[in-house]
Amino acid sequence: MQAERCGLTAPVGLVPTMGYLHEGHLSLVDAARRENPTVVATIFVNPTQFGPQEDFKRYPRDETRDLKLLETAGTDVIFIPDPAEMYPPGYDSWVDIGGITARLEGAARPGHFRGVATVCAKLFNITRPDVAYFGQKDAQQVAVIKKMIAELNMNFSISIQPTVRETDGLAQSSRNSYLSAAERRAAPVLYRALSLARERWQTGETDANKLRQLITKTIGEEAGTKIDYISIADNATLEELTTVKSPALVSLAVRFGGTRLIDNIVL
Repeated sequence: MQAERCGLTAPVGLVPTMGYLHEGHLSLVDAARRENPTVVATIFVNPTQFGPQEDFKRYPRDETRDLKLLETAGTDVIFIPDPAEMYPPGYDSWVDIGGITARLEGAARPGHFRGVATVCAKLFNITRPDVAYFGQKDAQQVAVIKKMIAELNMNFSISIQPTVRETDGLAQSSRNSYLSAAERRAAPVLYRALSLARERWQTGETDANKLRQLITKTIGEEAGTKIDYISIADNATLEELTTVKSPALVSLAVRFGGTRLIDNIVL
C-alpha cells in the first residue's frame, strides 16, 4: 500500500471502513470521488476496538460484495490488511486520547477509543490521505479523530458527511443486520425520539434535563428497549449540558434485545 501510494494522483481521499458496506459508507465514497482524483478505501475489522464480551467474531463480513460495491462506486485502491500484519506479535504501541474518550461510548466500552485511535493513526500513516471521510453517525468517533489529527499535527483534513437513514429514519449501520423483524420495526424510535427533542428545542425548550426526559419517555414507550445512555452535550468537549447551547450533540445508545444501536443529531 505504501509503495502504491507513491504513484497516486493527489489529492487522495480516504474512506476507512470495517466492511459489510451500506449506503452510508458509499455516500462517503461518493463524496471522496467528487472531491478528489484518487479514492482509497480500507476494510479492516479492527480487533482492538472490541471488548472481550463484544461482537468481534460475529461482526458481519462480506468481502466479495464489498469489493464489488467499492469498484462500482469508483474506488481506485482498496486496502485490506490482515490483523497479524497490523498487530504483529509483541505489538504494544497505542494512541490514547484523553478527556472526550471517558464519556458516552468510552464509558460504556472501556478501551474502545484506544483501539479506534490506534488503528486510524496506523491507517493514516500507511495511506497518507489528503482528506479522510467519516460519517456523522459515529459522532464521538469523529470528535476523537479530529482531536487526534489536531494534537498530533497530522497533515491532512477530515470531512464529515451526514448520517444516511432508511426511509423510516433508522440510521444505516452494519449492526442493523442483527435485528429481528420485531426489533427492526421498533428501531426507528431512536430517530423519532431525537426528532421530538429537536422540535421541542426549536420551539424554545433549552432545559437539557427536560429534553432528556422526553427522549427517555419516547423510547420507553417501545417494548423491548433498554437505554444505555442519553446525552445532551457540548458538541466539541462532550461535556453534559444543563442548558442547551448551540451547537449541542444529542446522542444515545439503546439495546434492542442483543443488538446495541447508536444515533445522534446536532442542535
